[in-house]
Amino acid sequence: MNGRAEELIRDVLKTKNIKDVFFVACGGSLVDLYPGFYFLNSESGTIHAHWMTAKEMSVAPSKFLNENALVLACSHGGNTKEVITAVKVALKNGASVITMTHNPESICAREFNTVLYDWDDKTNENEKPQGIVLRILNELLKEKEPDYKKYDAILDGLENIDSIVRTATSKVKNRTWLFAEKYHNEKFLYIMGSGASYSQAYGFAICSLQEMQWMDCCYLHSGEYFHGPFECTDKEHLYILLMGTGNAREMDERCLDFLKKYGDKYEVIDAKDLGIDEIDESVNEYFCPMLFYNMTVAYRTALQNKRQHPLDMRRYMGVVEY
Repeated sequence: MNGRAEELIRDVLKTKNIKDVFFVACGGSLVDLYPGFYFLNSESGTIHAHWMTAKEMSVAPSKFLNENALVLACSHGGNTKEVITAVKVALKNGASVITMTHNPESICAREFNTVLYDWDDKTNENEKPQGIVLRILNELLKEKEPDYKKYDAILDGLENIDSIVRTATSKVKNRTWLFAEKYHNEKFLYIMGSGASYSQAYGFAICSLQEMQWMDCCYLHSGEYFHGPFECTDKEHLYILLMGTGNAREMDERCLDFLKKYGDKYEVIDAKDLGIDEIDESVNEYFCPMLFYNMTVAYRTALQNKRQHPLDMRRYMGVVEY
């Protein structure tokens, strides 16, 4: 059954008492699910959130994966083997499942309750996986928790985030070119973020830089920087810091203060400078990852152009057996 996100979650709630939500995918799709995981942990007083790679759900399923569980699974192409297997394990255990894919001919679209999305430059942010997940969770909390007060603020954010993203993307274009000119030959770099936006530090590292540009890097949670990694800080290493909003921002600010004192090469991408405050302060931290994803796309595109390394060039993925 293909349908809109809100309709599918309402159908689930007609027969199920959801107590646990599992966010399950691989790679970039798993990145897209982390903000929802963070949102649910922050806002729900009755539902437990679990975020894991699809393979882990299959080989080591949680005891909470039962008839009171909802699995939100994403596979961009809709045929990712690990995701299909994980969904089948979830269904066997009695869980409800909603999948997301952009491929209407895929296994996900044919066999499971699925939200289909477009994936092009014209697609609104609220119709991409991050937006779909937030729409599902907003409806879930509205239906299950009478004290949930942020429903309308989330809807307003979903309405406004696309224009914020498009304005910001235009704003940083020259900046990304300059970054690529200066840093395209870096041997190693660090990407940091916190809160819901930690997902984008993770995704920028493993997808944009390692997978698409074959650049050595690592991702760090801003809160963990001072528990080991900061010992590598010097004038030679490059840091990219994603500064979000909400209570987690103080961790990013602490990192920036240290980099200003002991580092030399760092790029700060601040959601506040890019218009996120147009969304209500009580919820705008949950929209920072949508903004940051598009910023990292702009940076990786500039790197591609300067390094002449096509984003779709692969050595192993889809090339060899693994």
